[in-house]
Amino acid sequence: MQTLTPHVYWAQRHGEIYLRVELSDAQNLTIRVEENTLTFRGQGHGAKGENDYEFSLEFLKPVKPEVSHRSTQRQVNITLLAVLEVMNPAVGLVKTGIVPPMIQVFGRNFILFIILGSLDDMQNKPVVFFVFYLWSSIEIVRYPFYMLACIDTKWKLLTWLRYTIWIPLYPLGVIAEAVAVIQSMPIFDETKLLSIPLPKGLGSRLSFSYVLHLYLVLMFLGLFLNFRHLYKQRRKQLRTKKRKPY
Repeated sequence: MQTLTPHVYWAQRHGEIYLRVELSDAQNLTIRVEENTLTFRGQGHGAKGENDYEFSLEFLKPVKPEVSHRSTQRQVNITLLAVLEVMNPAVGLVKTGIVPPMIQVFGRNFILFIILGSLDDMQNKPVVFFVFYLWSSIEIVRYPFYMLACIDTKWKLLTWLRYTIWIPLYPLGVIAEAVAVIQSMPIFDETKLLSIPLPKGLGSRLSFSYVLHLYLVLMFLGLFLNFRHLYKQRRKQLRTKKRKPY
C-alpha cells in the first residue's frame, strides 16, 4: 500500500525548528523525535482526502528531542470577520439596529473562544457538532439573502426562508450553546481556569463557573431580544398588501 505524505512547511529560528503539517481535522497523532530523526503519523484530511498520513525527516545534526505541537483551526478567522456585522450598522453602512448583531456576535465568540477554545476536553463532545451545525444552517440562508440584496435582487423563496428559518433554529442554537456552557462548568471548577482572584477574607479565588451561571441568564435574555427583533422584521417583510376597495 502506498504511503501518503502531507504537505510539510519548514522554518528555523536560532536553535529551534518549526514544522507545519497541512492536515485538517487531524486526530490520532503520533510524533516521535530521536537524535536526528522525526517521524509523524496521523489521520485527517490532506492532499489525498481523508486518509492516514505519515512522513519522516532526517536532520543534518543531532537535536534535542523536545516536541511541542498543537492543532489550529482556520475557521476562527471566518468567525472573527463576523464582527463586521456590528461595525456596519455602527458606521451607517446598513440600516439596522446594532444591538441584535452585537448579541449574536458576542455570544458566538464567547462560545467559540472561551468555552470551546480554552478547554480541550470540550472539543470532543457531541454538543460541539450541534452548535456548529445550527450556526451554519442559519448562515447558509442568511448570507445568500444579503448577497442578493447588495445587487437589488429579491427571491421570494429565499426571502421567506430568511425570515422563517430562524423560528426553529435560533432557539435550538441557544439550547445547544447552553448545553455546552453547562458541560464546561465542572471542567472550569476542576482546572481553576479563568478563576477570579478575591480579596483577602473572601476566599482565594472565585470559580469561572459562577460567571457562566450569570451568562446563562443573559443568554436567554438575548434570545428574547433577538426573537422580538426578528419577529418584527418578519412581519414587515412578509406582510401581504391589502387591496383597496373601489
